[in-house]
Amino acid sequence: MSISRPRFFTTNKRGENYELKSELNSEYRHHRKDAVKKVIANMTVGKDVSGLFPDVLKNMQTEDLELKKLVYLYLMNYAKTQPELVILAVNTFVKDSDDPNPLIRALAIRTMGCLRVDKIIDYLTEPLRKCLQDENPYVRKTASICVAKLYDLNPELAVEQDFVSAVKEMVSDVNPMVVANAVIALTDMNEASPRRNIFEINSNILNKLLHALNECTEWGQITILTAIAEYKVSGGKEAESICDRVMPRLQHANGAVVLSAIKVLMINMKYIKEEAFIKSMCRKMAPPLVTLLSSPPEVQYIALRNISLILQKRPEVLSNEVRVFFCKYNDPPYVKLEKLEIMIKLCNDRNVDQLLSELREYANEVDVDFVRKSVHAIGRCAIKIEEAAERCINVLLDLINTGVSYVVQEAVVVIKDIFRKYPQKYEGIIPTLCENLEALDEPEAKGSLIWIIGEYAERIDNADDLISIFLENFKEENAQVQLQLLTATVKLFLKKPNENQDLVQRILQTATTECDNADIRDRAYVYWRLLSTDPQAAKAVVLSQKPPIAGENEGISPALLETLLYDIGTLASVYHKPAETFIAGKKFGADNVNKALQDQADEDDLTAPPLQIQAALKNNDIGNLLDLDWDAPSESPVSPIMSTGGPSKSGSLNDLLSIVETSDIPVQSHTVASGNTKSNMDDIMNIFNSSSSLSNQSSTTPQQYTNDFSNDLFGDSFNNQHSTNNQQNQSTPSKPKDPFADLL
Repeated sequence: MSISRPRFFTTNKRGENYELKSELNSEYRHHRKDAVKKVIANMTVGKDVSGLFPDVLKNMQTEDLELKKLVYLYLMNYAKTQPELVILAVNTFVKDSDDPNPLIRALAIRTMGCLRVDKIIDYLTEPLRKCLQDENPYVRKTASICVAKLYDLNPELAVEQDFVSAVKEMVSDVNPMVVANAVIALTDMNEASPRRNIFEINSNILNKLLHALNECTEWGQITILTAIAEYKVSGGKEAESICDRVMPRLQHANGAVVLSAIKVLMINMKYIKEEAFIKSMCRKMAPPLVTLLSSPPEVQYIALRNISLILQKRPEVLSNEVRVFFCKYNDPPYVKLEKLEIMIKLCNDRNVDQLLSELREYANEVDVDFVRKSVHAIGRCAIKIEEAAERCINVLLDLINTGVSYVVQEAVVVIKDIFRKYPQKYEGIIPTLCENLEALDEPEAKGSLIWIIGEYAERIDNADDLISIFLENFKEENAQVQLQLLTATVKLFLKKPNENQDLVQRILQTATTECDNADIRDRAYVYWRLLSTDPQAAKAVVLSQKPPIAGENEGISPALLETLLYDIGTLASVYHKPAETFIAGKKFGADNVNKALQDQADEDDLTAPPLQIQAALKNNDIGNLLDLDWDAPSESPVSPIMSTGGPSKSGSLNDLLSIVETSDIPVQSHTVASGNTKSNMDDIMNIFNSSSSLSNQSSTTPQQYTNDFSNDLFGDSFNNQHSTNNQQNQSTPSKPKDPFADLL
């Protein structure tokens, strides 16, 4: 039975775009308007409606403002894919820029700036120049932003046509909305310019910005405050004047305005010498910051991250407001943890008792991570305030007595830090810690208790029994626990040598012969070497006086803090990182990093065609392609090992031989005779002064290559002994003397 295949590929159905095309060309206005709405809807959900570009463009000339906005939106979306057809809309744009309605004038100039097509830039200049001098402030403010977009496309044209100068003059505009947009445009152009000299604020511009500040919208105020923060004051009096005029912005309802005002105050504070004025400013900054904590959780978190920066620079701002940072039952975990950090920063001898009682309550919560952070915070309070250390220890002992596993383990970890901060002071609690040995199952907690046992072994009667409990499962323990156990056992042996000889010998034997971890094995070798050669030196090294820990972490560095103060209220203040580390387009931004990787991949592409072919393809020069000799052998990269050059040839292995070259081991130059090519292994074995033939290589013993390492680890006596045996019988590997045999 024959089947006519073409009929399966034919259909009577028309596509959706065909139906839209007919509706766009309808004679009825409301049909055309509905069709444009359908086109925008399809464009929004990701469907390709670029084929309807000419039909949508026909509906551009209309008196209906809503329809005109829809058509302009379509143009902005598909202008890059249809640059030739966009030229057809230029006449309508120019006509709309002279429309009596200021909304249409602004809409036309805004859309022309958003098209970002090089071919219409020349048509944009005259309408833009008229709109910059328009009598309506709404049109002027829109035109100022359009200048920034033009500068991004063609900086030279924007400067030559005096558009940048016109925007600078708009900073003096009578309308504050125009001033704010002019500042936004100048700031963007200044960041894009290589010399960053487009927008430089002087005292005259500063006064104009401060004058416009009170009448701007909230986003205009943020822009102006950000610009004022970049101004370099001439002295303390000018800084005080700026602070006085910015201070009323602290009462704004918008949190972003408040943070921008605080940024200006924090930056100018360092220029003010009068302490009374600084204290007055700090008192006025506290209430708005506290008010931000009554916002939704997401805003709270941003406020807390900024408060953390402010407190690191000026802790006196909120020194009396620790209660407002107490956690609520319904706070999200990320807010609770940030509040804990700030409470530690605000902790002092006046509020430590209040803070400890609050942290004790947190330790009974159900959120395990939050409980651990709370217990850790108690230890940090003890380290920060010496007078409160004993009270913190008592709180930790009460928490240990609860018997909750994760509470006990976190308490042991922080008590170890307290012992390091205050050595020989609170050893009376060690028996209580040892009683909870069975409750420890985490590496950090085990390591902390083992450190305590080894450090205070002379005061613990059954220290050897406690160490033996851990040694039973030594090979199964975490590497962190094994290292601490190794050091603690050596400490125990040095403090009580007569009772613990078998114990130290057993752990050193196990660590050196049965452990795969190189760190543990090497530390065991070092301890064994110390003990076998000079026990007094071992005691001086292992039992040396340790410096106490520094105490409360200082947080971010002062240099980074000064940078981040200029970014208060931005994403950089939330991340606590400079903007160039995470913003695309900066040096370390994602776009630049990916571009660098791609460029490197292109350079390393060995399968790429020769440079002549690449150039011909790039220039689309078919004639050059036809003239190229495609059969010519390409130069393949030669391995340095296969290089036949002499010792002076760049890239050969002889350049590397200088690493192991000595007067006793001359390096033979490698030559290749015609018809008798040697293997690569011959070249490599020349490094070790081996014979060129593979038959001679087989008689070389591997033992000779370990002499240097053995000599470094075990001393000259081992190397001399080994050398004597090797001379007697070179073909038979000699058994080295055990350097640990006479340990005890």
